[in-house]
Amino acid sequence: MEKMFSIGDHQDLFSRRCVWVNGPVIVGAGPSGLAVGACLREQGVPFVVLEKEECIASLWQKRTYDRLKLHLPKQFCQLPKLPFPEDFPEYPTKKQFIDYLESYAKKFDINPRFNECVQSAKYDEACNLWRVKTISTSGSCQSEVEYICQWLVVATGENAERAMPEFEGLSNFGGNVIHACDYKSGEHYRGKRVLVVGCGNSGMEVSLDLCNHNAFPSMVVRSSVHVLPREIIGKSTFELAVRLMKWLPLWLVDKIMLTLAWFVLGNMEKLGLKRPSVGPLELKNTQGKTPVLDIGALEKIRSGDIKVVPGIKRFSCSMVELVNGEKLEIDSVVLATGYRSNVPYWLKESEFFSKNGFPKTPFPNGWKGKSGLYAVGFTRRGLSGASSEAMRIAQDIGKVYKDEIRQKKQSAPRHRRCISTF
Repeated sequence: MEKMFSIGDHQDLFSRRCVWVNGPVIVGAGPSGLAVGACLREQGVPFVVLEKEECIASLWQKRTYDRLKLHLPKQFCQLPKLPFPEDFPEYPTKKQFIDYLESYAKKFDINPRFNECVQSAKYDEACNLWRVKTISTSGSCQSEVEYICQWLVVATGENAERAMPEFEGLSNFGGNVIHACDYKSGEHYRGKRVLVVGCGNSGMEVSLDLCNHNAFPSMVVRSSVHVLPREIIGKSTFELAVRLMKWLPLWLVDKIMLTLAWFVLGNMEKLGLKRPSVGPLELKNTQGKTPVLDIGALEKIRSGDIKVVPGIKRFSCSMVELVNGEKLEIDSVVLATGYRSNVPYWLKESEFFSKNGFPKTPFPNGWKGKSGLYAVGFTRRGLSGASSEAMRIAQDIGKVYKDEIRQKKQSAPRHRRCISTF
């Protein structure tokens, strides 16, 4: 398991600690980190999960809006070794998904060390081990902890930090400005004119939610976007694409999906939504841009309840000027501008991870680096991609761990009893 050593004098005993972990350290207690923990548990490998917040899946629990549901059918979102309950709907709600993750952690006895914010992780060439330094907060007390381990699993994922673009004049706007991660419900925006910056799944859903609460949203569409129906003839669009890709090349599946989308949704360029020249699946694979799955926003755009506007030129007091010269009076701004990886801020390594916080090696080989470094949840392929990586990581670590245990047993000295005869 683990051993604890004090560093420094007696007065420093409770403020600085050094912990040896006889197994991997997993950074992040989101779905990816939990999946790795469950698979390691099955392999019999001890581990420690570090989480900067005070709960598992903090992105889901703290930084998502109330109406959120899984965009994909539940069979594509379940973690290894435990399916969703049968009575869950096809698209579980936010609360149902959190309940599932809580039961998942309990079933596999995963007990993260909460309020442990990783400050740095560096491989020590001298001793061939990872040194993971954290700031641990408990109430009003803070302490420094250094975890020493043979393996490091980066499970902080693609969406660790909000992406906050800069706009000219935004500081002079005067109205309420929030990121979508702080948006909960349109209840607080009744009768307000709200500018939603971004037209991805979050931007579309926030705009729809604002409409449902009698607000007046304008959605900024700065570039092209793929919008697909969530279901076609009662069947999941994503599931249909997955099945087609087993038999057909990706480019042909893209053509089929776009043709079906045109029949179901019509011509969206008339609504101000221009499609990219690259197909939705190819764009997802090459650039990580997820197509929008429509759950009602297009109907509101057609009716005029959601106004589609071009890019932003500048903000001023209670107003925004668009790139086409149009000026809109607005009360609030919701930045649905996405998230980014935070890996470059704490992982002192440049060979495996690139500056944008993603593995340099493309899918499907971006899960394993050198010197016991692993990554999970960076494939841009959702929870199914993370689950697949989690199983591979656990099997890889498990094999080495078991081999080392076996070698130690074989090399252990055998003590013989000496019987003297007279």
